Amino acid sequence: MMTYDQQYDVIVVGAGHAGCEAALASARMGCLTLLLTLNLDAIALMSCNPSIGGLAKGHLVKEIDALGGEMARNIDATGIQFRILNTRKGPAVRASRAQADKQLYRLRMKRVLEQQDNLHLKQGEVTALYLEGDVLRGVDTRSGIRFVGRTVILTTGTFMRGLIHIGLTNYPGGRAGDLPSVGLSDQLKSMGLDVGRLKTGTPARLDSRTIDFSRLEPQHGDTPPVPFSFHSTGIPLRQVPCHIAYTNPRTHDIIRSGLDRSPLYAGVIEGIGPRYCPSIEDKVVRFPDKDRHQTFIEPEGLDTVEVYPSGMSTSLPIDIQIAFYRSMAGLENVEIMRPAYAIEYDYVDPIQLHATLETKQIPNLYHAGQINGTSGYEEAAGQGLMAGINAALRVKGRPSFVLGRNEAYIGVMIDDLVTLGTREPYRMFTSRAEYRLLLREDNADLRLAEKGHLLGLVSEADYMTFQRKREMIAAEYERLCSTHLEMNASQAELLSRHGCADIQKGITLEQLLRRPEISYTDLAAIDDVSRETVSNVSEQVEIQIKYRGYIERQLEQVERSHKLENTKLPDELDYYSITGLTTEVREKLAKAKPDTLGQASRIPGVTPAAISVLAIAIKAKRWKSHEA
Repeated sequence: MMTYDQQYDVIVVGAGHAGCEAALASARMGCLTLLLTLNLDAIALMSCNPSIGGLAKGHLVKEIDALGGEMARNIDATGIQFRILNTRKGPAVRASRAQADKQLYRLRMKRVLEQQDNLHLKQGEVTALYLEGDVLRGVDTRSGIRFVGRTVILTTGTFMRGLIHIGLTNYPGGRAGDLPSVGLSDQLKSMGLDVGRLKTGTPARLDSRTIDFSRLEPQHGDTPPVPFSFHSTGIPLRQVPCHIAYTNPRTHDIIRSGLDRSPLYAGVIEGIGPRYCPSIEDKVVRFPDKDRHQTFIEPEGLDTVEVYPSGMSTSLPIDIQIAFYRSMAGLENVEIMRPAYAIEYDYVDPIQLHATLETKQIPNLYHAGQINGTSGYEEAAGQGLMAGINAALRVKGRPSFVLGRNEAYIGVMIDDLVTLGTREPYRMFTSRAEYRLLLREDNADLRLAEKGHLLGLVSEADYMTFQRKREMIAAEYERLCSTHLEMNASQAELLSRHGCADIQKGITLEQLLRRPEISYTDLAAIDDVSRETVSNVSEQVEIQIKYRGYIERQLEQVERSHKLENTKLPDELDYYSITGLTTEVREKLAKAKPDTLGQASRIPGVTPAAISVLAIAIKAKRWKSHEA
């Protein structure tokens, strides 16, 4: 084994969405970083759907952007349809989503990585961690090169012992066309980590030239398209529509006829699949009374005929795939360019991680992305960013960086993973966040840009732009609070039109805007300054005023939980020696090894009474240590 002559601060294994964010974060923070990947031409490849964002996932992308990550900028530069979902609902659950030009997305991210200072890109398969005794020193590759590094981040995606299924045929692969990674998960298991098996899948890719789009329902994006990044000034690419198609009873009969050759129903697949993104055969079996299922036919790019039928993932044999697609209106002559398949892969139960994403068993080893049991590009990217930040902070000897559940969806996701673990692919939902009115898409920069700047990830220019926005929001809020209604003719007419004729002269514009009938647009019709206020400022002011009571209530809840969240649990704490805990609680705490009382309180079966006992035990332990 040859040892490479360069020692790295951070080695990132895998260049999917987690690996890209991890490598960029550590390099931008001044750490010499190596990004190792099986295929340099597959960096940031969208293995499944050609889109970024969606419900709760859009929140993650905005937070990545606010902290100084790259995903939002990348989709803004390569997106071909942008939509804001849930526009008729409250601001907490509105979410951005964009279709990507799949190849342009990959190529731009590769270019960003190649041009990043402190970052080296190399192609190679990592087969083992390199340790000296119990100390992690780097990684070994199949080509016989050992790379030495102070920290290692594993972002292996679906590649660890990946196995592809099409009908009853299966073969090793990390995804269609790529070899799997073999050996690494066996080593992790031998080192005491709990390695499990999960399953995911992807639909077929169809030839758009063989689809009759006149029989499908078009779905256009927003006009004008709204960027993801707080720093993007526009969307450069031509925008295109998606189309909606439907299955029918004949489709379902064809699918049922192939179930005996489905690896999912024949017991061939061992891994657990995603609960919230079932295969089409799973939908047909689980919802027998449903006459049809919807699919969005999504373009994969501006310069390709391939399209992606979302919601149609399957592992059925190819003959059944062809038949059921051709049973759908508008797809009678469709040609499959790439068959659908399911894939099984190894993951490591994330309950074995600290909130920094460092493994508890192996210091300086971090995990991010699907290795932690998550699904989705956005979930992976958020973890990759946090792992890259914390690996860099470890190298620099600085305190670690952890986001609380009240600070970011990224914090909710990581806390869920490290506190509860997972036995099925984890997906982010707004319902997972108890403080979701505080964690909106629109205020991600107000929550996180300051932190990103202190970490060294948000540039001075971007930070100055953010500061100007924040100051304008504060000034406009104060102006509305101090500006009184004159009740001239135009103002009286507006109030009458909105059923607010009872309003008296002299109330402030802030009091007026609190009323549900009045929007900031209405203020702009009667107030010259409001008319000139930029939209990203007026949006924030309106939300803060209209939802002030609810926001203050959630802030009070955060304050009440603050003590629990910040009370550290000593690593050496012996739960079996603490009297007053049940055997069940002791076992769960010993297995999870929570970092804080807050984490301990969210472990199923750990009661409030047990938390009280634990708090007393910690206090006594500190008192004894101080006395000694």
